[in-house]
Amino acid sequence: MQTVLTAAQTRFLRGQAHDLKAMLQVGGKGITDSLVAEIDLALEHHELIKVKVGAEDREARDAMIEEIAQRTGAALVQRIGHTAVLYRPSKDRRQIVLPRA
Repeated sequence: MQTVLTAAQTRFLRGQAHDLKAMLQVGGKGITDSLVAEIDLALEHHELIKVKVGAEDREARDAMIEEIAQRTGAALVQRIGHTAVLYRPSKDRRQIVLPRA
């Protein structure tokens, strides 16, 4: 199930993600099951992460980012160039408290 955010929540999360560094990078092999598992683990632990996508073509990048969001159940907060910001609340220990809608 994919996470859905309001405009205010997206703005809030963009501000939170500003100082983050990209944790993971999608390389030449593309989106593998092990990459999705790593992203899933990082989202569970951090809730808000940056992922760098190496595809040169803009449509390919957008498709890869959308596939990652779909497969992990995360919400795409922001995409700038090769970097995507993803958010998914943790099941066990939530750290980020979102503003109300």
